[in-house]
Amino acid sequence: MCYPVTCRRHDSSRTNDSFRLFRVDSFFWEAIALFIVELSLQSSFQPGMKLEVANKGSLDTYWVATIITTCGQLLLLRYCGYGDDRKADFWCDVMTAELHPVGWCAQNNKTLQPPEAIKEKNSDWIEFLIKELTGSRTAPANLLEGPLRGKNTVDLIVVGCILEVRDAFEPNVYWAARVQSNIGGRLCLSYVGLNDPAYDMWMFYLDTRLRPLGWAKENYLSIKPPTGESMKLSSEWTEALDEATAKALKSPLPLEVFKDHADLHTHSFRPGMKLEMVSPKEPFHICPVSVTKVYNEYYFQITVDDLTAEATPTCVVCHADSPGILPVQWCLKNGVGLERPQGFESQDFDWADYLKHTGTEAAPDVCFPNASQSRGFCKDMWLEAVNPLQPSELCVARITQVKGRLLWLRLEGLTKPLPDCIVDVESMNIFPVGWCEANGYPLTHLQKTVCLVNGKYCCSQLFINHRCFSGPYLNKGRIAELPKAVGPGKCAVVLKEILTMLINSAYKPGRVLRELQMVEDPQWNCQEETLKAKYKGKSYRSNMRIVRTADQVSEFCRRVCERLQCCLNLFGPTIVSDKCPENCFSQTKTKYTYYKKRKVGRPSLGENAQDGDMTKPARRRKKRKAIFVQKKRRTSIVGYQTTESPQCAVSMTSVTERIYNALLFIKIIIDPFCFINVLYCSLENQMFMLTCTPFFLLKDIDGQALLLLTLPTVQECMDLKLGPAIKLCHQIERVKVAFYSQFAN
Repeated sequence: MCYPVTCRRHDSSRTNDSFRLFRVDSFFWEAIALFIVELSLQSSFQPGMKLEVANKGSLDTYWVATIITTCGQLLLLRYCGYGDDRKADFWCDVMTAELHPVGWCAQNNKTLQPPEAIKEKNSDWIEFLIKELTGSRTAPANLLEGPLRGKNTVDLIVVGCILEVRDAFEPNVYWAARVQSNIGGRLCLSYVGLNDPAYDMWMFYLDTRLRPLGWAKENYLSIKPPTGESMKLSSEWTEALDEATAKALKSPLPLEVFKDHADLHTHSFRPGMKLEMVSPKEPFHICPVSVTKVYNEYYFQITVDDLTAEATPTCVVCHADSPGILPVQWCLKNGVGLERPQGFESQDFDWADYLKHTGTEAAPDVCFPNASQSRGFCKDMWLEAVNPLQPSELCVARITQVKGRLLWLRLEGLTKPLPDCIVDVESMNIFPVGWCEANGYPLTHLQKTVCLVNGKYCCSQLFINHRCFSGPYLNKGRIAELPKAVGPGKCAVVLKEILTMLINSAYKPGRVLRELQMVEDPQWNCQEETLKAKYKGKSYRSNMRIVRTADQVSEFCRRVCERLQCCLNLFGPTIVSDKCPENCFSQTKTKYTYYKKRKVGRPSLGENAQDGDMTKPARRRKKRKAIFVQKKRRTSIVGYQTTESPQCAVSMTSVTERIYNALLFIKIIIDPFCFINVLYCSLENQMFMLTCTPFFLLKDIDGQALLLLTLPTVQECMDLKLGPAIKLCHQIERVKVAFYSQFAN
């Protein structure tokens, strides 16, 4: 079972999300990269934008700066004139810093002058600015001032905004639509002049059918109201459009909303070509279709093949990158069934016979440049998906099959079950787990099924208590994103699901796999299961014995928690609503871990002697099992023993000191103004430090970034064990204190 892909929507009011910039573990970024809708998390500011910012060393003076990169509401800026020199780059918070659009100084009689450090580099700064600003993008004023200041792109779309929507059947026809609700970028739209909810549409804001108000007129396209029953007169439509346009122009939708819209590519289709496509009407199967019309170099019409005389054509407008269009023989090559066209006499469908029978040709492969792209989805991943028959409903969904760029989803919790629906990997109707919760939208959950098999082998719900102490191995942030409960169901299935979640919530999943292998009892009724994990480009798997009967589940959960050195109530049949009985979250990690080790671990020799107990003969330590690692681009699986050789052991103090000094040396190279007078680094360690320098340069970790590093980030970025990582973070805290005491006002 793969880890449920999770990601919570970024809250622009929380500055502690700045660690995202430095978090580089492969699992996190792979999870983000899976969903096309995650573009909604990006900042409205873009690298390369220009703005005016206060000079640090001179009061009441300003200078033009360029945005180098963004991290939520944090901007990394560089004053114009420094060129590629990054030594004076600085971070600022868009919500608190004095930032203004280009031209603000001229409008407000403020002094615009370059920083003292570069003042002598140019004799004519006015001429320099003219060249620098010509053709460049400036940061929009409404993102720097007023109610939209610092907001993410998706938050700029408010209820009542007006956009233009392309007609579903005529690509050259548009009409205005009003935003009724915005759920994390998923918009409920109603046509202007039409107040019937039956005609409401749900679209993600990145949909290519959406354009800013006035776009159709600027591009000489038709503006026509929707057609159908109970529609208004032409004059009524025009009046409604004029009224809505006049209101919208008073507070227009910022054009930054459309900056992430994908550019349409030209297609190579011709009328009469045949291809395969996920049925547009019932997306539960794939069927043969034909290109029946080509509008222009971007759009063409596809019609589902139906050979019956009384058939009503099912048509859809497509472009080169439309989801669900596939080349002929795609189903055959991928072992997927192809729906036979209505009215086709032969029971066995064969493309060669069909093309000959219809006198048509197959669309060449060149028309499908991305037919095999999968984006990293795999079977048994969980996500949240739109019900294709009820677009306002989002359901818990599990991937049952992945073929090329198509996913088969089983929607859970429906009162009337549907067949597995088929979606494209770049569909804007699939979302990561937690998306509905993060955006306050109802989610159709799994129904609590009652296990009808032998009750001995079924357990009730097991709870994941997010507030409990997570121990040294598990990332508390990832634990917080897990579902609050799993089950009911077969004991082994429920436990395997939770263990998989815990493994992939670890700082180092391979280490947790090794620890879990040590959890066993000869008296347990177990079955062997294979657990998997991915970390830094490697796939790990190992076998573990999991209990099968309900009466042993509680003890099994307790043993796992002991092994992972976390609170005994972190997961199990006990739900912790407010205060944990173990009182785990009221103590520091050091005290709690020490207490638990003394309580559940093996007593020391000193304790035995003091209490006068007889010392039991030491048991021979069992040889650890092998964990298998599968590296990318390799077909063989290599086993290795997990026991460490004594020769490989390195003094924790020595490692910490060297890494600490390395960071300080790197800091002096990258940003010499901060620490050159604070700290000293020996020549002996400098040679070692140089080996680390490329990593920090590659990750853009400069002096200010260094001060933002946290314990999880240090462990994941530098591949450190817990002890050295804690010591390093302690030294970083000392650096902070030294820095602020010397340079803060």
